[in-house]
Amino acid sequence: MTENEVKKERIAKRMARAGLCSRRDAERWITDGRVVVNGEKLDSPAFTVSATDLILVDGKPMPKLERPRLWCYHKPVGLVTSHRDEKGRETVFDQLPEDMPRVISVGRLDLNSEGLLLLTNDGELARRLELPATGWKRKYRVRVHGHPKENALKSLQKGVTIEGIRYIGIEATLDSSKGANSWLTISLREGKNREIRKVMEHLGFTVLRLIRVSYGPLQLGELPTGATEEVKSKILRDQMGVEKFDDNDDDETVPFQSRKPKDQGSFAPKNVKRAQKNEPIAPKIKGRLTPAERMERNTRGKQPTERFERPERSAKPDSSARPERGAKPESGKRPTKDMDRKERRKTSASSKQTRKRIR
Repeated sequence: MTENEVKKERIAKRMARAGLCSRRDAERWITDGRVVVNGEKLDSPAFTVSATDLILVDGKPMPKLERPRLWCYHKPVGLVTSHRDEKGRETVFDQLPEDMPRVISVGRLDLNSEGLLLLTNDGELARRLELPATGWKRKYRVRVHGHPKENALKSLQKGVTIEGIRYIGIEATLDSSKGANSWLTISLREGKNREIRKVMEHLGFTVLRLIRVSYGPLQLGELPTGATEEVKSKILRDQMGVEKFDDNDDDETVPFQSRKPKDQGSFAPKNVKRAQKNEPIAPKIKGRLTPAERMERNTRGKQPTERFERPERSAKPDSSARPERGAKPESGKRPTKDMDRKERRKTSASSKQTRKRIR
């Protein structure tokens, strides 16, 4: 076996790895006569190619292979997980950042579902992650109308048949119930079309909200709605078996980017307003706060910057100091013998409080 034979692979797999489409779509494109290899139009996907072959798809050269990349995307409600929608509805791929390459989804989330959706530029990686043989759990948070019983939820692990389709390996637990609704945590390994909604409807409950919170080791976490975050290459190699592509494969990936401008609404990253205004953050104070400082912190929402700079209390007036003769006395001072009658009246009889203070 020569070196060139070792590097050969099926044409459908090569197209999927290039990110043009899935392997199934590639086979359909080949049968439609859209693929040409070395000037020969293919009519069957049973054909192998190597890196030296010239491959044309719709008359255009196939793009070069890039290193496999994977993104976590927080899908909002109301988007279709498809590149094209027959009804003209907005799709997930219409809302992705402009600097992202062409990607395909790992599995799907229906129109009314939300949460973690994996995107990749490698069709082979997408197929590998979709297969139940991978053994990755897909965990969902589900709100239903009604109060399911624990026995009914445990029975789903044994499997249930609905309209001739067998659903097995469903792990469901009741988290909480409030009012007329309940929250459940459901884990799947197959992820068939609308599986959770059909199973809950079979038990007599309507799904009001469905959020995918994890896909295998990948978590939704605090990723904002509509934002993307790239998975590091090291995780792809260690946990997904992706081979090292080149020397630049270990480069640090950039943090997630919002599909909206940074200064718009809830899609903006945290602390963007503070970073734009360059507002200083009050330093934390070590030690115990006085009641006055604690009150100021609680009312104003920030701590005093310098505790040691406090205004000094004024010294007590000297009691031995006497007003000069004939000088007009200040209000509230004790009248003396040197004052005349008019000055005594002004000093002493202004109010009840003043008289008490004089006495």
